[in-house]
Amino acid sequence: MKPFYHINAKSFDEAVSLLKQYGDKAKVMGGGTDLIVELRERCIEANTVPPKQPQYLINLKTIPNADYIVESEGVLKIGALAKLHSIEMSSLVQQKYLLLAQAAHAVGSYQIRVMGTIAGNICQDVRCWYYRKKQFYCLRKGGAICYAVAGRNDMMHSIFGGPAGCFATNQSDMATALTALEASIVTTERTIAIKDFFINTGPGNVLKPDEIIKEILVPPVETNTKQIYIHWRPIKSRGFGIINVAAALTMSGTTCTAAKIALGGVAPTPVRAKAAEDEIKGKTINETTAEAAAAKAVTGAVALAYNKWKIAATKGIVKKTILACV
Repeated sequence: MKPFYHINAKSFDEAVSLLKQYGDKAKVMGGGTDLIVELRERCIEANTVPPKQPQYLINLKTIPNADYIVESEGVLKIGALAKLHSIEMSSLVQQKYLLLAQAAHAVGSYQIRVMGTIAGNICQDVRCWYYRKKQFYCLRKGGAICYAVAGRNDMMHSIFGGPAGCFATNQSDMATALTALEASIVTTERTIAIKDFFINTGPGNVLKPDEIIKEILVPPVETNTKQIYIHWRPIKSRGFGIINVAAALTMSGTTCTAAKIALGGVAPTPVRAKAAEDEIKGKTINETTAEAAAAKAVTGAVALAYNKWKIAATKGIVKKTILACV
């Protein structure tokens, strides 16, 4: 690992000031479960454009009282430094926002969840092996091409296209669940709807270089809403989900009156399966209607050479998620 300076921030204002002072030589760190791995593997060397190998790490964990999980006027408020394990085990989250508890539980191992933060999980970098290997100067690093297009594309690559040519997928469990719950992200400058947080025309998110997430806001969940999160991977492991589906279906008996379904791991950003939602609204949930909605969820999917199976797998997991809401 290349050497770096480690600075403990005492407030978000101080962290922002340090980012402005050091510019692209600095990065903020919460739990560090993703960033430290990137530094150790040197997958983001200083020859990227802009440079990503930081000389200064600004530690946010020393900011007091930034890990709260509270409800105020019906809105769930989660501090950016709230640990995934705390979210998973929160009685408030389990009772009213079960989707978030399930998504938090799906992340990695226990050791990862007691270190990783919700903001860090939302902002984590992609798992594309070309990006993660330092010898490939790929499009995401400022290079000219996405090696996955003509190379070995499979589990960690998109079936819904590649904005700006990058086919790496977003693997964030929390971002997928928050998309289904129509959450918002409060930064040191503004409030951003989760649907607008990720860049649809290219890799990454809309945070400015000196902007930091402070809080996540989740609106009230309608009464009688069944919440199910399925994190699927082809082998039993503690790795990243290859296909993630979050569903919040408001039910009247076995009839769906409102639906919110989000997909993760299949596109460069978490995506709402709007066509699937429209297909299921006002209908009784059964094998036939769930199958029809699942087919709508993969409308427009176009696979690369080695990940065609993801289309069929996504369809099957969406169907399973919908049926689990009955």
